[in-house]
Amino acid sequence: MTMRLRPSDRLQKILAGKEKVLVSYSGGVDSTVLAAAAREVLGQKSSCVILDSPLLPRRSLKKALDRAEKLGFDVEVIPFPILGDPRFVDNPEERCYLCKKLACRLLKQKAEESGIVCVVDGVQLSDLDEFRPGLRACQEEGVSHPLAEAGMTKEDVRESARRSGLNFWDEPSAACLASRIPYGEAVTTRNLARIEQAEDHLHDLGFDQVRVRTHGTIARIEVLSRDIERALSLRKEIVSLLRDLGYDYVTLDLEGFRSGSLDLHVR
Repeated sequence: MTMRLRPSDRLQKILAGKEKVLVSYSGGVDSTVLAAAAREVLGQKSSCVILDSPLLPRRSLKKALDRAEKLGFDVEVIPFPILGDPRFVDNPEERCYLCKKLACRLLKQKAEESGIVCVVDGVQLSDLDEFRPGLRACQEEGVSHPLAEAGMTKEDVRESARRSGLNFWDEPSAACLASRIPYGEAVTTRNLARIEQAEDHLHDLGFDQVRVRTHGTIARIEVLSRDIERALSLRKEIVSLLRDLGYDYVTLDLEGFRSGSLDLHVR
């Protein structure tokens, strides 16, 4: 009887079939597991890149770089001029597609300069069931998803991280700051900076999973359901902090955190 490979073993087999890879790295659980596996299998024939733009919170960039240093793989930070695309700034429903299209092309350019033909990212099987227009751009540009190819769901990736001793295996998922802005409202440096500062304040207050959805001058805060009572108990402090950032109204979403809550009408 042929023994069935574990998803993590299938991942290593897939990576072993590639000569060199450029990993699109973010510091999240998925891309970190992929980057660590690529380094284990391919050694110096794997490299990692972070695309840096105002869409990426500074604390997320620092965490990603610290994490990579601790795990022993080098990461190159490349500027990502996404706000130079007026179509993206207008924030249409295809925003994620436009962003990913430019990101993939930038990654491919970097890969070609380094003599690499294969660009990979941390998309896993569970992502394919969500509203992710950017996946179409990946397909068009030839960026592959080894985790998904290995049949790894989000739970599989987290279990692999846990078995590998990564203490952030159950870390909440993240998303770019533009995902806090409703379609049709401009994505500007000012809006993104205000959202980042607001979420930083809430993280500093001890909320691990948080979104500050911005509707004009209204802040709609999403925290985990179990944290709603605590957020209410801190409402005066939260209101003061966010009003100082220019929000006229500060609200708490009673449904709690929902990934992609601004995409509900387009699914």
